[in-house]
Amino acid sequence: MAVTVSLVALFGLVLIFLLRSKSLSYGAAFIAAAFGFFLASTGAAGPINQLTHAVIDAIPNL
Repeated sequence: MAVTVSLVALFGLVLIFLLRSKSLSYGAAFIAAAFGFFLASTGAAGPINQLTHAVIDAIPNL
């Protein structure tokens, strides 16, 4: 668990740096995918899913 959380933090920082520098490449896509993969395996996955569902439910159907 500790390794997963530290990898999430590392990939998150690298992803923020890549997005702020507008570096769009295959490396950025890999970092974003790895960040999502490791984030999904932490305890934050449940609240993120609940937040996403709440936002989608709050948007009225068009």
